[in-house]
Amino acid sequence: MPTYQQLEGLYRICYYLTYRAFQPIHLICIDQRTKNLFILAGDQEDIEIEVTPIGEVI
Repeated sequence: MPTYQQLEGLYRICYYLTYRAFQPIHLICIDQRTKNLFILAGDQEDIEIEVTPIGEVI
């Protein structure tokens, strides 16, 4: 289950990717090892973003 900070980061990133950059989002999941939220996006699936449990975007 994502943390509140991760959900806030996810919202900001998804908004930017879809409404500003017009990039599709292919996958959103939680890495069970690190507990980071993982986002795979882009036309060529070349955008990889992680959000840590404290909301930091990597």
